Amino acid sequence: MSTQWSPKSWQSKTVLQQPTYLDKEQLQGALDRLAKLPPLVTSWEIESLKEQLAEAAEGKAFLLQGGDCSENLDDCETDSIVRNLKVLMQMSFVLIHGSQKKVVRVGRIAGQYAKPRSNDTETRDGVTLPVYRGDIVNRVGFTEADRTPNPELLLRGYERAALTLNFIRGLSVGGFADMHHPENWDLDFASSSSRSEQYNEMIDSIRSSLNFMEAVLGNSIAESKSIDFFTSHEGLHLGYEQAQTRQVPRRDGWYNLSTHLPWIGYRTRHLDGAHVEYFKGIENPVGIKVGPKFIPAELVELVKVLNPKNEPGRITLIHRFGDEQVGECLPPIIEAIQEAEQKVLFVSDPMHGNTFATNSGIKTRSFDKIAGELEQSFKIHAKCGSILGGVHLELTGDNVTECIGGAKNLGEPDLERAYKSQVDPRLNYDQAMEIAFRVADHLKTDRISNGS
Repeated sequence: MSTQWSPKSWQSKTVLQQPTYLDKEQLQGALDRLAKLPPLVTSWEIESLKEQLAEAAEGKAFLLQGGDCSENLDDCETDSIVRNLKVLMQMSFVLIHGSQKKVVRVGRIAGQYAKPRSNDTETRDGVTLPVYRGDIVNRVGFTEADRTPNPELLLRGYERAALTLNFIRGLSVGGFADMHHPENWDLDFASSSSRSEQYNEMIDSIRSSLNFMEAVLGNSIAESKSIDFFTSHEGLHLGYEQAQTRQVPRRDGWYNLSTHLPWIGYRTRHLDGAHVEYFKGIENPVGIKVGPKFIPAELVELVKVLNPKNEPGRITLIHRFGDEQVGECLPPIIEAIQEAEQKVLFVSDPMHGNTFATNSGIKTRSFDKIAGELEQSFKIHAKCGSILGGVHLELTGDNVTECIGGAKNLGEPDLERAYKSQVDPRLNYDQAMEIAFRVADHLKTDRISNGS
């Protein structure tokens, strides 16, 4: 890494996907205030996550990363946070039961407020306005007031992230996460899920085993009453990320303290760009979204720039090719990383490559294609002698109808019933749990075949 790096050195590079603010002084004032506010996460949490991601890369753990496509400031409410945490908790214990491994829980939460867009503007009925770039930038309503980027939203985003994190931490270390009381994670509508009976049998088995071990040991197992829960978001708005980038006592380097795991999006991956310049200087583990247009040699070079010491746990490659292209695109990526002897964690994002619009113009995703890409990814990694160490999903604990298919066989007419996403479609509870069981089956098969 160049000795000239600083949290603001990205400003000398070509920067993409940033909003255009009309009042530069107001923007700088908001960023100055943001830089003085307490950090949202800590360096020791970040280092703990990095160690656990390194374990996942070796097949000793499995990453479950999931949450909303784009968080809304108005959704920072108790019920919404709890529902999303519940579905991730349930999914994680399905994976633990199948794999007999630790599951690393990372939410797309407490910061996923900015979104990349294909165009800078949007036109409706002859009116052209700035495109919606997420609640940290502007609002979704189609008026000039809503769509004008507002620097004060940066501070509102920070505040909502802080409130969300505080609540999650309280739940994670309190009785909510106690394995003796899995009823804490139940969702009101979950009893109608096609997998509910199988899930309940699995939980009863885990609880019975836990009670047996505690009886043998003569005391309770403390780890059964709390969980680690980490946060992640796309590090898109570089002004926001810079303001929360700091040095901490008794540790070398700079940490982005707005989140545990920031990732570089597919549109901002350029080696000579501002985002890569920023990301190469922070100590956090870093995710990279890998799509069909990624040339393997380019990816290897990017990994080396971001991780010159080849540090385990530093790089997570989140591949998103689509069901129809994963068979062609993924093997060369794996082989290039193996030949370069780079230590990375491979994770499948089967959502983004399988997005399409219905005849009526509604953006959706096919459950069958999502599951198909996951199925192929497991097989390709096994054939290449590699490890698929995690899954990255856009999902919600709300009972939405945004993706077609699944156990309840949702069709295009169902999308209009409960479509709530403002950007990309998400798996609902039933679909997310079905994916968890299918992944668990793969992990169980691998475990049995390896004799572990």
